[in-house]
Amino acid sequence: MGKLKINVVIAGRTYPLSVNNTREEEGMRKAANAINKLISMYEQNYAVSDKQDVLAMCALQFASKLEISSLEKDSTNEELTNKIKELTKTISSHLE
Repeated sequence: MGKLKINVVIAGRTYPLSVNNTREEEGMRKAANAINKLISMYEQNYAVSDKQDVLAMCALQFASKLEISSLEKDSTNEELTNKIKELTKTISSHLE
């Protein structure tokens, strides 16, 4: 199956994109919708009229969410690894 051609609108501009499947299309459309909602929120609540500033703020918010999620995941993985090591030591000491 070939690539699908879609158009998404962000900040009033149309961007033609190619996606591999309908799942990617849905993801792109949802992302564009989330960006547009955030743009509206910034424009209404912070009186920011320069689209470049609004888009930069949107990019920062989405990127920071990813980074924070990644840091939390790393922290959780480290905690789990430590607990597994403790359990392994406990089990090993009981088997000896």
